[in-house]
Amino acid sequence: MAERHRIAILGGGSWATAIAKILLNNVSEINWYMRRQEQIDEFIRLSKNPSYLTGVKFDTDHIRFTSNINHLISSSDILIFATPSPFLKQHLRKLRKRIDKKIIVSAIKGIVPDENLIITDFFEQVYNVPKENIAVLAGPCHAEEVALERLSYLTLASTSRDKAKMLAKLFATSFVKTSTSEDVMGMEYSSVMKNIYSIAAGICHGLKYGDNFQSVLISNAIQEINRFCNATNPLHRDISQSAYLGDLLVTAYSKFSRNRLFGNMIGKGYSVKTAQIEMEMIAEGYYATKCIYEINQKYQVDMPIVDTVYEILYNRASPLLKIRELTDKLK
Repeated sequence: MAERHRIAILGGGSWATAIAKILLNNVSEINWYMRRQEQIDEFIRLSKNPSYLTGVKFDTDHIRFTSNINHLISSSDILIFATPSPFLKQHLRKLRKRIDKKIIVSAIKGIVPDENLIITDFFEQVYNVPKENIAVLAGPCHAEEVALERLSYLTLASTSRDKAKMLAKLFATSFVKTSTSEDVMGMEYSSVMKNIYSIAAGICHGLKYGDNFQSVLISNAIQEINRFCNATNPLHRDISQSAYLGDLLVTAYSKFSRNRLFGNMIGKGYSVKTAQIEMEMIAEGYYATKCIYEINQKYQVDMPIVDTVYEILYNRASPLLKIRELTDKLK
């Protein structure tokens, strides 16, 4: 079934590269959009991404690269978006082709700044893509571990069961197990929010809080995610499943987590700007914190950890004092 679809990846980072590695286990060819032609040229010359997951070799005869997004759209049926959320609108600025008939897969664990829209809502409201044509790729799956072919688990969420099953087969390999879900909004919000809690975990680590406190922090974090998801999209969900709790745990604890690294630097006294410059990577949780905080002004869900991270990142509150205050609010 997968071979009948023309599949495209949009993005040139580590997660896009890991997705390409997964897909090429199951299909003979993929289309791949990268914004910079020089990155494409270097990729073809080296047979690997010159900037990300450089240990992964590709047979570029099976990849049709392009820096023209409209050419990519014309020659593809399934569009897998794997760009950092703050840059999504920038990538789409040159788009002239309609995408409402395409299958859209969001592999973006972020939220569109300014609009405060999760990616599925953004494509539905701005590009008129029907809900049943949109899916979300969720679950604990660091790109670095995919590159090493360490066993990982992914969940494909869509309101269309048939599309979710088709996509799950597309992503299933010897090192990736897949499942399906209909909780699109819940999984997307959870994927966004776990980055905020990962920053919080990093801040606490930078402040020398130990494993005992970290466990309390994360157990409270999953409760905050559950409350928020129930307020925004009330339906029966098992928050302990890997796409929710598992993704939170790996992002909060893993050495590969850029959000945890960002938070760790803040806890050690770096300013937000300095930490961003030092990292040279996007910490999605920085943008997610402001978006979720503002969305919650409508829902008024009790989320003291989100509030604390917001005060530290956006109001320049003292990490030492704010985390100390937070310790009295957790159970």
